[in-house]
Order: sequence, then C-alpha cells, then structure tokens
Amino acid sequence: MPHKSAMGVGKSKLDNCPLSWHKRHSVDTDQDCHESETGKLEDVSLHGFVEHGNKTGQPTGGQEGAEAKGEMPEEDAEEEVFLKFVILHAEHDTEEALRVQDLLQNDFGIRPGIIFAEMPCGRMHLQNLDDAVNGSAWTILLLTENFLRDTWCNFQFYTSLMNSVNRQHKYNSVIPMRPLNSPLPRERTPLALQTINALEEESRGFSTQVERIFQESVYERQQAVWKETRSVLRGQFIA
Repeated sequence: MPHKSAMGVGKSKLDNCPLSWHKRHSVDTDQDCHESETGKLEDVSLHGFVEHGNKTGQPTGGQEGAEAKGEMPEEDAEEEVFLKFVILHAEHDTEEALRVQDLLQNDFGIRPGIIFAEMPCGRMHLQNLDDAVNGSAWTILLLTENFLRDTWCNFQFYTSLMNSVNRQHKYNSVIPMRPLNSPLPRERTPLALQTINALEEESRGFSTQVERIFQESVYERQQAVWKETRSVLRGQFIA
C-alpha cells in the first residue's frame, strides 16, 4: 500500500469514517465517505469488548452486521487482505502516523500496513478497533505527547493489550513506538506499556529492532488463524 500523504492530515476522520479490511490501491481525501459504506464484512470480536458494548447499549456496528447476514458477496471476500500492521494514534498525530507507515512499508518492506485514520465510513469505534487489531498481525501504538491526552487512545491500548493476553496467537503483537517527532517520555509512559520494549526510532538499533519484531513466520501464523476464522464466519453466513 503506497504512502498516502494527502490523506486526513490535521483533522482525522476518526469520528465518522471507520476502517475496512478490503484491499485498496489509493485513497482520495475529496471522496465522500458514504461512497465506501458498501461491501463490508463482520470481523472477529475482541473477546468481550464488542460484545460488552452491545449489552451496555454502546454502538458497535452490530446493527450493520445483522443487516449484512443475508449474503456475502464473493467479490468482497476475494478483496480481503490480512495486514502486516495497524498504527493506532492520537487524532492530531495523523501526519506522523502516515510518515511511520511510509517508513515501515517503503524502507523496511513491511507491507501492507494501515493507520487508524485511513478508513471509509460504516462502523462505530469499537467495531473499527476490533477490525484493526484482529485484521492485522501487529498493533503499533504511536507514543507521542498527544497520546495521553486522547481518551480514545487510552482505551485502544488497554483493549489491545488485553486482546494480546487473551488470544495465544496474538501474544507479543502489541508494539509501542516512540517516533522521532514529539515522542512520549519514558517516565510518562503508562505502566502497562513500560513492561514492553518499545521501538525507539531515534535509537541506533532501530533497524535491528524492526527486523527482529516483524518476522514473516509470525505474520504467516496469525494469517492462518485469521483465514480459518473467516472461513467459519462465511459458513455461518451461508447457513
């Protein structure tokens, strides 16, 4: 997926444009969000978070899922892709997230990847997070000064950590990263994230860290679980 420098920079589309896991070759920021609402599929839940949202009345995209249960278009299924990584970031860090996405994809060949602001319309925040974490092998938390100011970011990282603990194939899949621009100081990093070795872009060992973390065998193992889960879901749609 090529770098999309013109997309969502400054003001994120996070509030009304959720993420889709269909392969897209380009993104047009001038395109109306509602043009992307069709052809979405239900993905795996975050083991209780999305389900809990339904029980407490929080919008999770369940209504859209119920309406989609009739038939699953074959052309959409063929376009599905399991991503290498997703970058979760604060609303005001969209430009920095795009830069990191470009760095990982073009300098290190880790592709395809996506940032959380890079999404079409259709679903609510919890379903987006569900899709993001379970539709990719690694969840990168962009630790910047804005990160702690964003309540949604705090929810994202706690949820991602719980998911990686509760699901065996997701173990060690959450990667905190301090980028070059406005990195969050270590002493202000939430305790839950201090226990995980963070990627330090300014470190001399950054390249070695990246190569050690993003291993193809790990990606293939998670991809196999994802494909198996999707096959089960398709069987349920057909039934």
